[in-house]
Amino acid sequence: MAQTNVNIRMDENTKKAFDAFCSEIGLSVSSVFNMFAKTVVREQRIPFEISTEVPNSVTTAAIEAAEKGKDIYGPFDSVEALMEALNA
Repeated sequence: MAQTNVNIRMDENTKKAFDAFCSEIGLSVSSVFNMFAKTVVREQRIPFEISTEVPNSVTTAAIEAAEKGKDIYGPFDSVEALMEALNA
């Protein structure tokens, strides 16, 4: 079967991480994309869940604070102490 080229644009960090992953599992980037495309064609669907659900503003704020090392509580000595902090 004749081969053709497909160009895919992605950010450099994602490309490097994806290439490293592919190398670690012993496959080329091209092989992995071919596996993905063949699975899509065979199953007639994207082979993983795609969702538009995003965290609400409270959750987003908590994630951002945690990433900055702020507002992190614990460790807790007991479930009761954890629950008290969660309910505060």
